[in-house]
Amino acid sequence: MVINNLNKLFVTHDAATILRELEVEHPAAKLLVQASNAMQQEVGDGTNFVVSLSGEFLSQAESLIRMGLHPSDIVEGYKKAGNKALELLEAMVAKTADDCLVKEYIFPAVRTAIASKQYGYEDFLADLVSDACINACPSNVRSFNVDAVRVVKLDGESVLQTKLIRGFVIGRSTESNSKHQKNSKIAVYSCAVDIPSLETKGTALIENAEDLISYSKKEEDVMEEIIVNIHKSGANVVVSNSTFGDLALHFINRLGMMAVRVPSKFEIRRLCSAVGARIMNRLDAPTAEDLGACDSIDVMDIGGKNITVFSQDKDDSKLSTIVVRGATQNVLDDVERAIDDGVNVFKALTKDKRMVAGAGAVEMELQKELTRYAEANPGLDQYAVRKFASSFEVVGRTLAEVSGFNGTDVVTQLEVDHNNGKKYHGVNIEDGTTADMLEKGVLDPYLTKFWAIRLATDTVLTVLSVNQIIVAKQAGGPKNRPDQARDED
Repeated sequence: MVINNLNKLFVTHDAATILRELEVEHPAAKLLVQASNAMQQEVGDGTNFVVSLSGEFLSQAESLIRMGLHPSDIVEGYKKAGNKALELLEAMVAKTADDCLVKEYIFPAVRTAIASKQYGYEDFLADLVSDACINACPSNVRSFNVDAVRVVKLDGESVLQTKLIRGFVIGRSTESNSKHQKNSKIAVYSCAVDIPSLETKGTALIENAEDLISYSKKEEDVMEEIIVNIHKSGANVVVSNSTFGDLALHFINRLGMMAVRVPSKFEIRRLCSAVGARIMNRLDAPTAEDLGACDSIDVMDIGGKNITVFSQDKDDSKLSTIVVRGATQNVLDDVERAIDDGVNVFKALTKDKRMVAGAGAVEMELQKELTRYAEANPGLDQYAVRKFASSFEVVGRTLAEVSGFNGTDVVTQLEVDHNNGKKYHGVNIEDGTTADMLEKGVLDPYLTKFWAIRLATDTVLTVLSVNQIIVAKQAGGPKNRPDQARDED
């Protein structure tokens, strides 16, 4: 639970969210936050692994410094061990997602990513996320865009009522009477669809009833001309980032058009990207280049709340939207973060199809191989390499302790298993034993582990290379003392 400087409450398992909302002051800690942010941008998942591994590397380095080893020797040993770890990782691939458009290949990795945020719902949510990604993925999987899978949050019901809708979804109904349009041509405006008002104030002198009628008639004629011109351009759907006037809605309804209001500027940009429209700043008739196209637009009812669905069947603009249900806003936000992690894992698999065993299995295998490498490495570097290797135990130990089991016992059993050739054995968080993670389908993308080890190693090398930290004083003088009552004498 985190309360940031704006007093906003966050209840989450997501390390990236926690670090983003914390106010970190120490320069070394800021380097860890930067590594976490780099991991989020590069892969979109694995931020917790980067921070945990970096912290363990530094903790092990501290014990070496206390033993009398010079930081330069530690840096040299860590550098060798980091390069060797990335080299060994390539030989530890357990499985490959041969076809990212086949659900059974991507499901294990997506489920593993979601389980860390929403344990208990991982199978249900991974099923939805896998279907959403496959539906939104073009034939060239490398061009998959994570923005093609969107999340709409509707409070109420339970997480199990979450559903997948193929199309772009806006969490509100239309402004017009029309609730269904096929083969839609869409005009998008950032301004209000209403009678243009002058920036300067004006006064109209009305002397009789005829003047009043003619005055309002002119307004009607102007508005009618604007809407008719939009309709003549081929548009049958008008989308606005602002409001719709009553007079404009009257003529829109009369012509059988649809009016949709999208208050969020981010959502309207995504909509334009989805349908291929251009945002217009003035209420003019759109050209053919300005208009977007959509196969169908429908208003649907989910849990007593209306949503508008833009369905698109074209291969180059497929869209999926997951409508998330939950009791509170914090639950909705955390489910959204879990879904985002699942989508980012799918994106990682489109870049690199290789997967490694999860639940601490690949880390324990790295620990075993790096320890052997340290024994064969003469010189003072071997102590740093050995500590670097033992740092990977943090994953298995943390998983066991968080699950309520003795971390030391579980890690010891894992070490025995891996020394006996059981290289895919990891922590079974249900009963505190070890199990074959390849058989259980607990897999992580190779890309996640690769970048996490690389970023953690680079961050720790930077911290250990620093001899002295010089911190400038904050600007301004000391704070004013609070007013106190004066002595009477």
